[in-house]
Order: sequence, then C-alpha cells, then structure tokens
Amino acid sequence: MIEDNIRVLRQAARITTDKNYKIEKSWCVIAGNAKLIDNMAYKAIASNHIVKILFREHVILKKGKLDKKFDFIMLHGNSISIIDFKRETEKRGGAFISIPRNLVTEEPNLMALVAPDDVIRNFVSIIEKSKISFAILQESQTTSFIDIDLSNEVKLPNFIKSALKPFYNANEVVLSTILISVDNDAYVEKVQSVATSNKIFVIDFKDIVTEE
Repeated sequence: MIEDNIRVLRQAARITTDKNYKIEKSWCVIAGNAKLIDNMAYKAIASNHIVKILFREHVILKKGKLDKKFDFIMLHGNSISIIDFKRETEKRGGAFISIPRNLVTEEPNLMALVAPDDVIRNFVSIIEKSKISFAILQESQTTSFIDIDLSNEVKLPNFIKSALKPFYNANEVVLSTILISVDNDAYVEKVQSVATSNKIFVIDFKDIVTEE
C-alpha cells in the first residue's frame, strides 16, 4: 500500500509543476465477490484518506433454491489513485465504472446500477420500450465468479451442501455495473421504479454528498 501511495504522488508530480494545480477527485463503483471488495476496502482504508469509502453493500439475491451473493462499494477520491483501483479491480475480475466530476456536472440525472447481467439487459429493454430517452455512458462486467449457495430453506446437512456447491457454481453468473443518464427529469422516478422492481441496486448521484 505504501508503494501505491508513492506511485500516486509521483504520477501527480509528473502531471504538472504548477503549484496552484489541483488534482481532481472522482467517484467509482466496484462490484464483485466479497473477497474482491474486502481487498478494495482495505486498499481505500490504507490510502491515508486519498480515497474514501462512501458506502458498501452486501447483496443476497434469492432465485429458487439458490442464493446469489455479491458485494459492491462506492469510493471517492484522488482521480489518479482511482485509476489504480481500476487496474487492480480488472486484474481480479471485478466490474468497475469511474465517474469524473465533469460527468456529474454535464450529464443529466446520473445513475449507477448493479445487478446480474441478464437482469441489467432486461431492465434496459424495458426502459427502451417505454420510450424513455436515456444513454448508457459506461458499462463493465465481472470476469470472475460471484458466490452462489443453496438457500437456508433447503434442509440438507452442511457437508452435502458443500459437496453440491461445485455443480451449481458451474455456470458463472456475470455481474454488470452500468452508468446511465436520463434526459428528462420527469422519467427519473419511473426508471428507479423499474430498477427496484427488478431487484437492481440504483445509486442516484443526486443523493451523493461528498467533501471536495
């Protein structure tokens, strides 16, 4: 972690010699399995306030007898350091989107959405068919497995559940994170409603407050 901080400082020094230059801050959303997000949270905490954790969520989606588990985290901080989080996330197979300040100020009604890829695609189809004008500004998918377990409602001994796990983990569940902008303010509530009804987690940037 010390080496990461030194690299950030060196990159900043190479960008400009202007003493009045201010390194911009940006946001990012990282999604994947719990181990990946644990690592990203540790990296942020060890950055000595260069990057701050805004929030983290642990999600369990129930589908039939299976529980699909994933985590996501939202960070805010030094844009150069955020790039380092991007490299590390992609190396570990996570999904990553970054949101620079110019997008927040220039694009209308920014929302980040996190869910399994098939759910995200269905959401986009519903919104498009509803004649809502919107744009996907960024998208990213995981390339590593998220955790899948048999539901607690399935009454089997733990050793049998453990033996069965390789079989129901055989099909990888791809997790997607997208960043969208909705052109018309009047449709924001509709978009959020469709997302939540499909068990998609929505981050509305109007609700994000950070110190600059």
